[in-house]
Amino acid sequence: MLNCLLVLLLTFFAPPDTVFKKLPGSLPASPSRLELCPDTNSFEIAAIAFVGNRKTKERVLRAELDFTEGEKVTAEGLEKRLEENRLRLFNLQLFLWVRYETVCQNGRLTIIFEMQERWYLFPVPIFSLADRNFNAWWEKKDFNRIDYGLHLVQQNFRGRNELLKANFQHGFNRKYELFYTVPYFNKKRDLGFSIGGSIYQSHSVDYNTVNNELVTLRQEDKFPIQKRYVSGAIIWRENVQKQTSFTTSYHQEQISDSAFTLNPDFFSGLQNRKYLEFEIMRTLNFRNTFSYPLSGHFLQLGLGQQVALHGNQHHTTAFVKFSDYVPLKKKFYYSYSLEGQSRLASNLAYADNVALGYKSYIRGYELYVIGGQHYGVFKNGLSKELLDLNQIKLKFIRNPKFNRIPVTLYLNWFADAGYTFENRFEQTNFLTNRLNMATGLGLHIVTYYDRVITLEYSLNREGDRGLFIHTAFPF
Repeated sequence: MLNCLLVLLLTFFAPPDTVFKKLPGSLPASPSRLELCPDTNSFEIAAIAFVGNRKTKERVLRAELDFTEGEKVTAEGLEKRLEENRLRLFNLQLFLWVRYETVCQNGRLTIIFEMQERWYLFPVPIFSLADRNFNAWWEKKDFNRIDYGLHLVQQNFRGRNELLKANFQHGFNRKYELFYTVPYFNKKRDLGFSIGGSIYQSHSVDYNTVNNELVTLRQEDKFPIQKRYVSGAIIWRENVQKQTSFTTSYHQEQISDSAFTLNPDFFSGLQNRKYLEFEIMRTLNFRNTFSYPLSGHFLQLGLGQQVALHGNQHHTTAFVKFSDYVPLKKKFYYSYSLEGQSRLASNLAYADNVALGYKSYIRGYELYVIGGQHYGVFKNGLSKELLDLNQIKLKFIRNPKFNRIPVTLYLNWFADAGYTFENRFEQTNFLTNRLNMATGLGLHIVTYYDRVITLEYSLNREGDRGLFIHTAFPF
């Protein structure tokens, strides 16, 4: 209660030389405010307070800050430092907005972070297409390829920024999953863990690739492919921007007799396989907002090792991705991304010969899959903010977690290029060992709870034109 009163007093009685700053993403009713003591350049942080974190534990928020009570700070660069810490709290993706207030008296600085918590429990019905994306499904228009069930996400579990996810999916593809992530468990608040498991069964399997299109075997009376795995990870979490994870997982996979007959190389001569997988991943995420970044940079490095428990299907995978986001004048924004992967193996299975068309893709080639052992992709785009409605207030909804809808529209021009190296299944991939390019225009919609929808019309090197829909920032 005292914190709330203090914020109200600061809001109404702040001095006229207070500094205001516009915030990215969803905005509060008023912007952040920086008040400094006159005639002094050095301050002591007397107190740090948080307002609005009704569920979120204060220690979760303090773990993200790079300053503490008793620390000496100077006026130079203080506003930038406060904004960086505000963005760390905002990018926890636990709050609709975050703002800061400061009050200074006799060289002692009080910092107050105010926030509006989100709704954290999302039971979402599953009614989805069984293909890679909408455009791939539209080519077949097969209404039997439908999945249904319940996807449950509990964010900020116990108020500790823990994540609990469960999938109960039936239909064409059956999936039963449970994952639990704890950001930290030790006193220093820098070590966390993640555990989970998955059972997957499908009435179809993409057993081969011809002309860069997947060839599918469908069996109504059985599952031509089944997968199971359990995983555990240790996470070294310096803060929301800098994290390193080490993951170990155990996998069991099998295909039916018919699938094995059609492609004996699917698992490199095996119908059933078991293997261990080890992966270390380092992520440096200094983007201003994680959902739709406009400034900052991102770097991710990964190294993985698959160890077959029988057979010789061992392989090593190295991965790197770097993205940079540059704000320009007059609400223009430029961004580019470089991504590459190298997979080393003496006996690579068809199922592991995955390059582009799945998690990574070249815009304009969404209808193709491009297998290969190595690939590199360059993406870049120029965006122009067309419309920023800030927040549309729904007066008939009283809950502040739902009654304000931010809507921002960006017009985006993009050009992508990628190269995939293939020396094992080259006869089924005419797009490999060559440069593939595409360009186009897109409309990006940024809205409710970090939702991003992109509508992109592209033209690729093959002369294919099409409108493609995605639900995430392109890179």
